[in-house]
Amino acid sequence: MTTEPRIGETEHFWYRLQPAGPYIASQRDNKAFAFGDGEVFLSEDNGATWAHRAAFAEARQISYSHILRNGNVLFGTGAKLYVSTDNLRSIQPVPLLNPDGSPYVTHTPANPARPGWYFHTLSGTNSWMVNGREMVVWGNYCNVMGGATPVNIYYSVDGGRTVKIAYAFGRNPYFRDDGSEGGGRAEGQLLGNPDNPVIARHIHTVAYNPAEDAFYACTGDGDRPEGFECHWLRGTYDAAKDRWDWRVIISDHLNSRYKAGGITFVDNQLYWISDSNGPKPYDRGIFRCAPADIGRPEKHTLLFNPDVESGAMLIQDQVILASHCAPASPMNTGFIISLDGGKTWAQHDLAEFGKRSPTLFHEMNGDGWFRVDLRSGWIQYAEVLFIKPKKP
Repeated sequence: MTTEPRIGETEHFWYRLQPAGPYIASQRDNKAFAFGDGEVFLSEDNGATWAHRAAFAEARQISYSHILRNGNVLFGTGAKLYVSTDNLRSIQPVPLLNPDGSPYVTHTPANPARPGWYFHTLSGTNSWMVNGREMVVWGNYCNVMGGATPVNIYYSVDGGRTVKIAYAFGRNPYFRDDGSEGGGRAEGQLLGNPDNPVIARHIHTVAYNPAEDAFYACTGDGDRPEGFECHWLRGTYDAAKDRWDWRVIISDHLNSRYKAGGITFVDNQLYWISDSNGPKPYDRGIFRCAPADIGRPEKHTLLFNPDVESGAMLIQDQVILASHCAPASPMNTGFIISLDGGKTWAQHDLAEFGKRSPTLFHEMNGDGWFRVDLRSGWIQYAEVLFIKPKKP
């Protein structure tokens, strides 16, 4: 049995660091997935004990994980995916396929130690029940660390046993594989779909709206002579044909509200948080609108403006939890919270953790705790924090 760290509190929530032990990378209901030196772990009691474990040499390179409703664990290292369907008794490589079913070939990295962040994501919610079947759909937040990477939206309809490309962005000349952490513009291999003129640095969020039976995605980061990198896409999936139809519905400047994250749907209302930065004036805040009105700013409701950029937000049971991006914030570790669906708001600085950017929010576990990554800067792994809202 692990020893629980000290529990701190604010007026609106309790918080605690994860217990000593393996790094808790994801959670769902009472299950938690973690990794340590050369091992992966699976808990059935929210990380209090680790009933299942397996040797996995590249454990410290894991940058993506997701626990499915049926208990399967899908996880990835730089450019490779794996799945366990039997509580880690076995771990199988996952085939990565193009939309036509042919093998998707990852690039040969200029620096083998930086194969790219093919599967790393900022959102802890990666699967939804879609017409009676769980679909895993996510996009990679990349071209910051781990090596240059093509920007893709991925999906699985068979419990993570195979993963396919749902959408592939074009070749961005500003993130060539030159062997550096985030890629460069001067030299190196171009990555991405050569037939797609739409370019992005990375994907901030993918989310599903059951009322429309449609997915939405938003990307970052910059304004380029070749075009914007900040886009919103809307996609629909035809299960009978195993075919996607994605449309770019908005492209805009990096200082607009459309540079965003945390897309969430509640009762067919679209919520998001602005990651606006770059040249002033900024267009920041937490917004809500009808999905059909996303392109009509005059129809948007500004729920709260923290005056700070952010790409992380999650809504569950009327609790809206969001955060500050530390390099841009006057706070050390800033959280934004509403306990009543956006009627009232508060902000709290958990200053004892130093400069940290909370991201990768997972829905509350069986004990009522959200799981949050604390990243140094805005993206380097540091600690794991758990937050339990004080519900009215």
